[in-house]
Amino acid sequence: MGMSDFYGPADPEESIATIHAALDAGITLIDTGDFYGMGHNEMLIGRALAGGARHKALISVKFGALRTPGGMFAGIDARPQAVKNFVAYSLKRLGTDYIDIYRPARVDPHVPIEETVGAIADLIREGHVRFAGLSEVGPETLRRAHAVHPIADLQIEYSLASRGIEARILPAARELGIAITAYGVLCRGLLAATLPASVPGLRAHMPRFQGENYRRNAALAEALAALARARGATAAQLAIAWVLARGADIVPLIGTTRRAGLAAAIGALAIELSPEEIAAIERAVPAGAIAGTRYAAEHMAQLDSEREAG
Repeated sequence: MGMSDFYGPADPEESIATIHAALDAGITLIDTGDFYGMGHNEMLIGRALAGGARHKALISVKFGALRTPGGMFAGIDARPQAVKNFVAYSLKRLGTDYIDIYRPARVDPHVPIEETVGAIADLIREGHVRFAGLSEVGPETLRRAHAVHPIADLQIEYSLASRGIEARILPAARELGIAITAYGVLCRGLLAATLPASVPGLRAHMPRFQGENYRRNAALAEALAALARARGATAAQLAIAWVLARGADIVPLIGTTRRAGLAAAIGALAIELSPEEIAAIERAVPAGAIAGTRYAAEHMAQLDSEREAG
């Protein structure tokens, strides 16, 4: 996402070089959304995978988020006819004849999830999509969707800072054999303990980065950084390692835009946390200690996962 939208300008050539470096390092999952940069991100990935690299990648695409010419969000459309329209454009922009995992970015409140997943199932039968996924849904929606067609993966925010899925969503996914791709594993950079005193752009509109919330949260991030320094790692690496330690069915998404950031993130794979270290990390950033919600109130109200999480 950061290669095309929301976090300021990115160098497209460096972005492509970063994707190539990830593939060369054995990373296979490339996650995008057709609304990231209003198609720009898919075209960028298409360039990166041209010339024979497509077979190295498992492409996950989110669809359904509507944007205005000014970049504002204008709702969700997950009607079956819209699903099939969106995939046609994604295939063209990506320069591929199939998408590995296809998922609505959010639940459309006006369309039963059974209809949306049914349309993805049609695309699977036709060979345009390989697997069905979902994003930010709660356990009941997950069960309803899985009854229509097997859901391979649920993409949802999960980190030391956001542990809400542990109560009901993660157990339901594991019961059904559904994997998790965890986004926000660094809480949009907060857990990396490297952000400035005030943050511009998208983060400035998020409650966790505002006023007293940000000051409290920065102190928690520094406590994590102190543990990391004692271990010869960075706070970001420790936060990623914690997510990796939660289970082999959880894959952390890393939103870097540069090769240097990629190399640093890959360093987390070498960190094996002992039970004592995990306990120390969770004392430094206890569950529920981060101040502020993940998104502003109006956006939180739109998340199926939040309505069902309790």
